[in-house]
Amino acid sequence: MSFVVTGGGRGIGRAIVERLAAEGAVAVLESDPASLEWVEKTEWAADRQGRVIPVIGDAGDPAVAERAAGAAAAVAPLRGWVNNAAIFRDARLHESPGEVAELIRRNLDPVLAGSAAAIRHFLAAGTGGAIVNISSHQARRAVRGALPYSTAKAAVEGLTRALAVDYGPSSVRTNALALGSIATERSDAYLDGLPESGREHFHREIGLLQPLGRMGRPAEVAEVTAFLLSPAAAFVNGAIIPIDGGRSAQGRDPEER
Repeated sequence: MSFVVTGGGRGIGRAIVERLAAEGAVAVLESDPASLEWVEKTEWAADRQGRVIPVIGDAGDPAVAERAAGAAAAVAPLRGWVNNAAIFRDARLHESPGEVAELIRRNLDPVLAGSAAAIRHFLAAGTGGAIVNISSHQARRAVRGALPYSTAKAAVEGLTRALAVDYGPSSVRTNALALGSIATERSDAYLDGLPESGREHFHREIGLLQPLGRMGRPAEVAEVTAFLLSPAAAFVNGAIIPIDGGRSAQGRDPEER
């Protein structure tokens, strides 16, 4: 079997690629060729020779998404697609509504293009398949300074449910993961730029927000992704699953002891 992962060069996407490569071939759709240098330079890659197929281009371009689907299907039947590619940048709506709309589009277009390419291949094969969309806790609880991202992720979750309803009868399952705070290169760089007191405050806040008391790990996201793409999740469709250490279950109370 084969899979496609968008934005699979770094962080959570890379962890998903590494996990899925244990199951079959993975086409990795990335805009930055440098982010895929690890595919040929790591000991990990030597054990999975030829299983990771770089596809360079814009994940929001339908033609590029179709190329990624074709690259995966050329190796083995396409069975799963992970829409992970996203950008995180803020813009103020009252100052630049056009920029806000563009940022929303740049986060949503890869999910639309990827889902369309995946579904076309699943329907043509007649065997069904599975899509996993990577969302965020911000889809339901907006964070100040992230309006375009929160809005796009809310749309991704609505799209997930709609795809599940429309294409479920064709044995195409679509689910999403709503991530809490996950430790990646970006969060590491942010923490490295803080003074010691700032890092202590950050970890204290994470402990308050996420009942497990820590940030998540990319490998933990990858394991749930692999499950949703597998036959073991054959009756899971239209679900939005929190991967947040209990963050979405907890209500912060200013009077709590």
